[in-house]
Amino acid sequence: MVASNVATLSELEHGIQLRRAVIAATVGTAIEWYDFFLYSVVTGLVFAQLYFPKSDPLVGTLEAFTIYAVGFLARPIGAAIFGHFGDRIGRKSTLIATLLVMGIATFLVALVPTYDQIGIWGAVILTVLRFIQGIGVGGEWGGSVLMSMEWARSNRSRGFIASWPQFGVPCGLFLANLAVLVVSRMSGEQFLHWGWRVPFLFSLILVAVGLYIRLGILETPVFARILAERRVERAPIREVLRRHPREIVLSMFARMAEQAPFYIFTAFVFAYGVGTLKLPRDFLLVSVLSASVVSFVSIPLFGHISDLIGRTKMYMLGAVVTGVFGFIYFGMLGSGNRILIFLAIVLSLIPHDMLYGPQAALIAESFKGRVRYSGASLGYQLASVIAGGPAPFIAAWLFARYQSAYAIGVYIAACGVVSVLATSRMTDYAGKDLEGDFE
Repeated sequence: MVASNVATLSELEHGIQLRRAVIAATVGTAIEWYDFFLYSVVTGLVFAQLYFPKSDPLVGTLEAFTIYAVGFLARPIGAAIFGHFGDRIGRKSTLIATLLVMGIATFLVALVPTYDQIGIWGAVILTVLRFIQGIGVGGEWGGSVLMSMEWARSNRSRGFIASWPQFGVPCGLFLANLAVLVVSRMSGEQFLHWGWRVPFLFSLILVAVGLYIRLGILETPVFARILAERRVERAPIREVLRRHPREIVLSMFARMAEQAPFYIFTAFVFAYGVGTLKLPRDFLLVSVLSASVVSFVSIPLFGHISDLIGRTKMYMLGAVVTGVFGFIYFGMLGSGNRILIFLAIVLSLIPHDMLYGPQAALIAESFKGRVRYSGASLGYQLASVIAGGPAPFIAAWLFARYQSAYAIGVYIAACGVVSVLATSRMTDYAGKDLEGDFE
């Protein structure tokens, strides 16, 4: 029934479904990333004080970022679980499940008692919920990208269309920082006691909105055809590991220059800014919020440019710029000048977006349709283990060890080198007719 419905769509109806799919993928992804980033923002601001109050401030920060990293360790597990179902039962049904998993876990974070109430068990519960968050977001990315990209008919628009679910990242970052900023000002001194919990409670409303939108879309034409032709893989994870191990590994290392710096620029900056630079919490929130607004334009822009000049060329250029910018970024932060600090934070996501815009298409195009959800999700989310999760912890450790933020700049530059080397080995499918292999 799904296959026949999709096959009989007129050109006009196909265009309408494409727009609906892009909107559903983008809105749902924004909600998922709101949940994930909310945890990131609050970790740097309050979790060390509430759940590790007996530790030295620096040690408490490291302990809080350790729990934060658990979410990244869970992301490849979520990619494997939901990748299997995404390639077996469809993109749409799987995306509904990921949204529910993420939303419920985030809502429950608001209810976790502090150390003063139940001792170390508060941190244990936070760890479990962060793990569940990681599973949810681990399955979200692949499905949202495919929900958009697999409706595209033009070979020269896949980069632009696939960049829109990526657009959900700055939207989620914007919403998370805005929510914390609003409750911070409303609750004042009570922010540490109860104010920080309000944005987590609010996530339940956003999940309801996301579910309403996603329930109203059709399955993608690619999966509908696979279903109609009875070509569904029985064990997609096993098949993608057997057929595409090289693509998975290259995708993972290609993300180093994108993911590690991103979480330094958007999560570690709160701990560093408040604890070391003695900057006001709200100033940092407004700065990161402003940076996310810039990404509203730059992510789809660089996705579109990758359709014109090629994915790998655009991506390697972004990796080089990111590697250099790390030193500029910490130099501006260390100046003590509020204007330069604000500019550093706002500009920090532009090098990231040079990578993130074309990234979805670059990775997803590397896998055949029958195993694309599994392969793209695994390649993308395995980077969480080596890049995103450890990045704030490594940054905090490097600063403590060398007493210089430029040590973190060296780490960012090293990530850039790894990404350039990995991307140079990837096949560039931008603008190519992938009929057969693509489907």
